[in-house]
Parts: sequence; structure tokens; C-alpha cells
Amino acid sequence: MADERRAGTAGAPAPARRPGAPARLVSAAGRVPAPWGFVLAVFAGSKLVLSLVGVLVLTAWDGVPGAPPADETMMRAQQDAVSPHRWFSLWFAWDSFLYDHLARMPLDRPWTEFGFPLLYPFLARPVAPLLGGHPDWALLLVSNVALLFELYYAYRLGVRLLGGDDPDGSGADGRRVVRYLLLLPAAFLFQAALTESLFVCLALAAFWYAEQRRWLVVGIVGYFLALSRSIGFVVVIPLALVLLRQHGWRLDPRTLLRYLREGWALLLVPAGWLSFMAFCRWQGGDWFAYQHAQEKGWGIRLQNPLWVAWHALTDGNSADALRVWIAVAMLLVAIVGLRRRAEWPYLVYTVIVVLVPLSMGPSVYKSLLRYLLAAFPVALVLARWARRPGLDPWLTAGLALLQGALFAVWLAYWTHLII
Repeated sequence: MADERRAGTAGAPAPARRPGAPARLVSAAGRVPAPWGFVLAVFAGSKLVLSLVGVLVLTAWDGVPGAPPADETMMRAQQDAVSPHRWFSLWFAWDSFLYDHLARMPLDRPWTEFGFPLLYPFLARPVAPLLGGHPDWALLLVSNVALLFELYYAYRLGVRLLGGDDPDGSGADGRRVVRYLLLLPAAFLFQAALTESLFVCLALAAFWYAEQRRWLVVGIVGYFLALSRSIGFVVVIPLALVLLRQHGWRLDPRTLLRYLREGWALLLVPAGWLSFMAFCRWQGGDWFAYQHAQEKGWGIRLQNPLWVAWHALTDGNSADALRVWIAVAMLLVAIVGLRRRAEWPYLVYTVIVVLVPLSMGPSVYKSLLRYLLAAFPVALVLARWARRPGLDPWLTAGLALLQGALFAVWLAYWTHLII
């Protein structure tokens, strides 16, 4: 095509003047790498749609008796303090304000809050002065920038793993993976002032660089992954399986030496969580201050995840049952769709991010849908299934309706179903 254009214009006279500003903008847009053009369009479109729907739903619920419930009145006052604009403030709920508190705590005094890993609130600290000293705004900006990169890495990883037709990541497989990632139940939380987009962005990046055999980068990304959420350090297991797969699953002595030479950087992943534990020891005198804070604040303790799931399905609480049934469905999708040996690392990852939250006991039921967003391989499976004629529209419509219902519940003041 480029040769034809050059041949067709070889004898044409030179233009009398340079193109105007609109033409230059179009030309510049054409030079945007294909993945980023699509990613930016999807990001902006989803932000616009969700913000519009959010304002409409909130307006419809104004004055409805019982909205907000008594236990959420304080949270609504906190949202109003963030911004009077609902399209902005609706993205702050519950843990958002705890992260805001951590982002404001002075570092020259004894630290007293150990219930959350520190990467997310600490990323907001240098950004807040640029936004007029508003750490809450900075948290939302960090989440949305992370979402942009999350979609980018989902695009690239989807093209690579599903055999897309474009080496730059602009094939149909990449587009479908991005779409289904944003259609996962409660995926609207990727745009909220919460850790979901940051964690999934780092997880996708770690697997992308692992597939590229850039293990030092994997270790660095994994270090921050472990600092973003406690489950992050366990991701070293499926990442190590990627390394094992790249060498034919062999465990002979010669191959073990290659594992050490290439994969030593994986030790940086658990080192990230050890860094947080060291911070707890330094500031609180207790390596396990985070664990004690979670036990005291939320009643979290290690339990059998299968028993926890069974308890939710049989105790008569329909909200708990709904959350766990969604977890079961996502786990079944991964088991059925990731049966190939080359995909075992992604199956193990999905099993980990589904079962570990359940192992924390019934106290995590309210946040289970939020934690399940980490299971990005489910989007890979759905994107592959969507290749079948006629299935893609049904999958898209069904997931969109489910997420729309959950979003309406979130906006209708009953956020405890989601977080």
C-alpha cells in the first residue's frame, strides 16, 4: 500500500503550503501505536458510559426511602467532601478513604496503620501536590493510569497467548481480551480509587515480560506486585511455572542451572512482601503487625476455602451465595478453558486468586467480587470462546447485563454487596 501511494504521487506537484493544524493532528493520530489507539478509545468510552450511567442512577435514587442506609451515611458525606460532582465522587467508597488516610499519614512519626500494603497510597504521595494537595484525587489518578496500562498489557498478552494475527497487538484477539476484561463482574471497580487496577496491571505486566523471557523485569514488576496486595507474593508460583514451561518442564541438573541463571530475579517477588514485613517491624516492632491488624479489624484468619465456600452456599444468605457462585463460575471457566499444559501457569494463577480470598474466612464475603477481578485469565478464555460464530454477542450482552446490575447496586448505596 505504501509503494502504491508513492507511485501515485511521484509526478504530482509539491503542495503550495504546509497542512493546517487539523491535518497535522490526524497525521499524528495515525502514528499512535495500534494497541494504544484502541486502549485509549476503550478507556475513554468506558469512562464516559459508566460516569453517565452513574450520575443517572444516583439521580434516580435521590429521595428514595432508605437510601442511603444508615451504615453508609458517613461514606456519602466523605464522598461529598471529595467533590460535589457525582461523576467524580462516585468512584470513592469505603477502602478508598482508608487509602487516603495512609497517603496523608506523616512519615516522621510512629506508624500505626498496618492493615494495608503501602504501594498504592505511597504512589499517591508525590502526585498529590500536583493536584492541589488532594491525596484522594491522586489515588483516583493512579488507579486510572494503572487501568490504561492494564488494558495495554491485556492486549499484548492476549495477542501472544491466543495467536493473534498482528505482532503489534492490534489483532482481534487482543481487542476481545480487553473487552472481556472490562466485562468481568464488578469490573467497573477498575476505575475506582481502589487497588484493583494497580494489582491487575502489575500481574499482567509480570506475565507479559515472563513470556518475553525478560526475567529481571519480571522480578522488578513482581516486587511491586507483592507490595500492592498481600496475595501478590504468591504469584511467584505461576511465574515460576512459565519459566519451567519455557524449558520443556525439565528438571535435570543442567536445566536447573539454567533456571537459576534466568530465574533468580523471581526471588524479588517474595522480597516485596518481606519489605512490607520489615516496615512493620521497623515501625511497629512486629514482623506480623499486618496480620494482627487484619485479625483485629476484620476478623481475618486462615481457613479452608472449600469449607468457607460451602458455608456461603448453604447458610441461607442470598448475597453471600451470589458472590460465591460467581467465584465458582470463574473457577470453572478457567479449569475448562486452560487445560492445555502450556496454559497451566495461568490456571494455577486463577486458582490462587480465587481460593486465597476464600481462605480468609466469611469476613471477606463482602469484598469477594472485588478480589475476583484479579482473575484476568478468565478474560483470555472468554476471548477464545468468543471466536465461535454467534457466541460473542451473547457473552458480551450477558456479562454487560450482569455488570450493569452490580453497578446499579453499587450506586444504589448498597455497596456492601461489592466491597
